[in-house]
Amino acid sequence: MKDFSFSKELILWYEENKRSLPWRETTDPYKIWVSEIMLQQTRVEAVKPYYMRFLAALPTVQDLANADPELLNKLWQGLGYYSRVRNMQKAAKECLALYQGKMPGTYKELQSLPGIGEYTAGAIASFAYKEPVPAVDGNVLRVLSRFLESREDIRKPKLKAEFTEALRQVYPQEHCGDFTQALMELGATVCLPNGDPKCGECPLASLCLAFRNGTSREIPVKTEKKPRRIEQRTILLIHCNGEFALRRRPPRGLLAGMMEFPGLDGTYTIAGLRRHLEKSGIHAETIRRGIRSRHIFSHIEWHMESCELECPERSAGFEWFTLSALRDRVSLPTAFQPFASRLAELYRDRFGQ
Repeated sequence: MKDFSFSKELILWYEENKRSLPWRETTDPYKIWVSEIMLQQTRVEAVKPYYMRFLAALPTVQDLANADPELLNKLWQGLGYYSRVRNMQKAAKECLALYQGKMPGTYKELQSLPGIGEYTAGAIASFAYKEPVPAVDGNVLRVLSRFLESREDIRKPKLKAEFTEALRQVYPQEHCGDFTQALMELGATVCLPNGDPKCGECPLASLCLAFRNGTSREIPVKTEKKPRRIEQRTILLIHCNGEFALRRRPPRGLLAGMMEFPGLDGTYTIAGLRRHLEKSGIHAETIRRGIRSRHIFSHIEWHMESCELECPERSAGFEWFTLSALRDRVSLPTAFQPFASRLAELYRDRFGQ
């Protein structure tokens, strides 16, 4: 592995060019942890208000451990990947049981907590505890792949392990947190993805093999992801006397344990849907077509069309909410938000909620 002796230049660049971000203003390991989990799969600008709101509601590990799961879902609503916050609460409970309500104080101990892998443990340990351990995310993988002109597939765990170990051998003992931040910042703001790096602004350009050989737009090498599976779904917006039907998803799998509008796999004609519902004991006075929507998960794409039902009686097996309760108390996954907005448009004037 090539020499990574560029820490001094990179840290100086970082001090002059770093963005002002709220989680960079603290060395509290809990706050750093919250930010790192939120930033997985989510843009920085989108995370900022969630981060502030989450910490205002749950300022300590103890608060997170003892929080009502519905409050957690509500605070996380819109960020997606809800398993992240469920794992955070599991980890917080372990902190109460094993570490006197505090975050563990070493990289190795951090990795023992649910939902904290090598990267997150490295980020917390280097930022909060000044422990010289790497935190290799997608930004860092891209920077190092170009720096070394590596033609290895960055999706392969083997390459990440190699880069992590190589960095570990040369990590600066002082300013290790700044070095970690600098690598991430370089990837986020200069060594950009999709073949469009700003090499003219890079403090490492004179050392970068991809820049020297004109291959920056070809690297990193990344195998194509498998195409997402498309699922057709029919979403039921069931109204009965000023209340609307929801149900809870199964405790495992996609959107585990979250509330949702009832739905069926596939698409239906109005007559076919009526027959199906009556067999299930749901009797609708009227059924009409509603809006369509699409939602993309990491591996599945839902194509959804809704049907709006007026029912004279509540059907068993659902939980029923007024519009105001639906808005204030229920955390609906982002996939169902367009349908909640549609209900608000249809019934707000009618019920004054």
